[in-house]
Amino acid sequence: MALLITDECINCDVCEPECPNEAISQGELIYRIDPTRCTECVGHFAQPQCIEVCPVDCIVLDPGMTETREQLELKYAALMAGKSESTEA
Repeated sequence: MALLITDECINCDVCEPECPNEAISQGELIYRIDPTRCTECVGHFAQPQCIEVCPVDCIVLDPGMTETREQLELKYAALMAGKSESTEA
């Protein structure tokens, strides 16, 4: 599953720099997580770093974006492949 930031977000700016996949960005009212980039930190850390640092516990699993560990690992591999291709250009 990708993660989701709920309306309880206080825009503290703590989560965005912690995301290794650059999946978190400022939305219109609160921060948002791009589900196409979120791997729940699979491939980088044992736990999702945004959840670890959030002071108001407003980051939860997105029930509309169900993914297995294997799917998250494949997404991580694709993101890293794309990253290495863009640094070679």
